[in-house]
Amino acid sequence: MKKIDKFYRVLLYLAPVMFFFSFWPALNFGKSNTTHYKIPLVLVWLVIFDIVSIILLFKKKLFKNIKKYYYFLLFPVFATISLIWSPDRLRGLLMVGFLWLIIIAIFSVFLLKKEYFNKKFKKNFLKIFFGSSVAIGAYCIIQCIMDIFGVSREITLACPGCTYMTFGFPHPNGFAIEPQFMGNLLLAPTMLAGYYMLRDKKYVWLFAFLTSALFLTFSRGAIYAFILSMLIYTVVKIFKTKKWHALWLWPVIILAFLFTLNLQGIFAQISKTNDTYFTGIAKVIDQLSLGKIDLRKIGDQNNEPKDENVTDKKDEEGISSTFDGYVEVSTNDRVGVNDAMLATWKRDFTTVMFGAGFGGAGVAMYEAGEMDAPGEGGQNFYFTTLLETGLVGILLFMFAIFMIVKIISKNSGKEIILTLGFAYAITLMFFAGYINAVHVFLLPVILLALFEGGVPVKR
Repeated sequence: MKKIDKFYRVLLYLAPVMFFFSFWPALNFGKSNTTHYKIPLVLVWLVIFDIVSIILLFKKKLFKNIKKYYYFLLFPVFATISLIWSPDRLRGLLMVGFLWLIIIAIFSVFLLKKEYFNKKFKKNFLKIFFGSSVAIGAYCIIQCIMDIFGVSREITLACPGCTYMTFGFPHPNGFAIEPQFMGNLLLAPTMLAGYYMLRDKKYVWLFAFLTSALFLTFSRGAIYAFILSMLIYTVVKIFKTKKWHALWLWPVIILAFLFTLNLQGIFAQISKTNDTYFTGIAKVIDQLSLGKIDLRKIGDQNNEPKDENVTDKKDEEGISSTFDGYVEVSTNDRVGVNDAMLATWKRDFTTVMFGAGFGGAGVAMYEAGEMDAPGEGGQNFYFTTLLETGLVGILLFMFAIFMIVKIISKNSGKEIILTLGFAYAITLMFFAGYINAVHVFLLPVILLALFEGGVPVKR
């Protein structure tokens, strides 16, 4: 085998590892009033992968086959054109460049899959995929333990809002910028582990561990997406097979949640805040239920005696964590930004149809008087895309998604890949941008290639 072929396969093997390093380590080149200039490890991998892919596509004369997947090009071409009227061209140029890197990687997998995704490669890829996921999941637990015992953030790489001072217990971000991205990164390996568990019971521990790691991130977006997607997957499996076998997923999910819930309670108890095991658990339930379930209020209503340990700990230490439970301001801020994006988008016919220009959401909202600073970009991928590219752009994007769904529907792994795609679609309502979402666009395509010709088996 030629050296470049070997190198390409090595890069493919590295993909599931590199996805986890979306923020750390990174080269930092400072920032402007709208953009942070960072080159994370995943971007370095993506550039190298694309260069090698282009060389191979030329050598194998496969570029002519791109026309079969023309629908992938419509949105990025329009996004590139929209730079002409973007109010933040530098940010837009960087974003569109990153978008094209993702598009090239997608084409690479589609056009080269028959030659490189053989049976041996699929088995090895799954080992690396699950192995790296377990390693990162274990690091998330270690990151929490280090934080509890006072290890500095410079060593743990925990984000400012990830420490135990926020809720009384830490929630890990791994090597991502925030816990929501760490949780998002764990969606694919966790759901795929559940898929394999239904085929082979030996995967139950893998599914349980990865589910626990996902819950530990305390990311509502990832957790909601996981629960809802697995519910739909369970119903589809039962309807299709006429058997109840898929229900075995839920005892594992419930036990994993209870394990993580207790772990968060223990972290709260041993942290230096005045939180206890009970208040830690109560905060988790309160936050995940959007303030609908507060166990502390239920206890008060039932006239239950207060935990004396809580008073003792408060009296002795007197350190309060930042939040008592559900952080309503976070939800309100997201809704407020979405409203601001819609108001800016509707300001005139041109913006409605063609958008404010790629990368220009923050500046456009600022110029429209909807935001106090130009750096306050969107936190919803769909609203951001609508504002920046208008109806034309969002329709082109949805057309590409529709076509990829059609391709997936003919694949042997369609159920789990479509379920993962649905989960990703939900999470995109909680953040915007491409730099932290390489896996969202590339992993379903890689899984599509892995499942082509049958279900790959890891031995």
